[in-house]
Amino acid sequence: MSQSTKDKVLGRRRRHKRVRLKVKGSPERPRLSVYRSLKHIYAQIIDDVSGRTLISVSSLGMGAQGNVKTASEIGKKLAENAKSAKLDRVVFDRGGCLYHGRIKALADSAREGGLVF
Repeated sequence: MSQSTKDKVLGRRRRHKRVRLKVKGSPERPRLSVYRSLKHIYAQIIDDVSGRTLISVSSLGMGAQGNVKTASEIGKKLAENAKSAKLDRVVFDRGGCLYHGRIKALADSAREGGLVF
C-alpha cells in the first residue's frame, strides 16, 4: 500500500472517530451507519445501547457496481425495511466519508422512503 493510500485510510478513520463521538444510536432513534468501498455500498441500522444491528442492506447481492444509482436503490430498500420494522427516526453516521456522491444519494433516497434524520 502506498503512503498516499495509507494517509487516506487513516484520515477516514480519524474523521469517523470524530463523527462517532457526537453520533449515538438509541432504541428510540438508532444509528444509520454507511460504509462505502470501491465496488459496493453497505448500510445498517444499529442500536448502540444493546449493540445489535437491526437492519442491514448492501449492494453485494444486486450484481451492480457501486455507483450513485445503486446507492439510491440501497437507500430505498433500507427505508422499506425500516418501515416494516416500525422504525422511522434515525441518526445518520456517514462513516468518515464526505456527505457527497453515493453517501448523499443513499441518504436522500432513505429520506424519500420515509426515514427522518
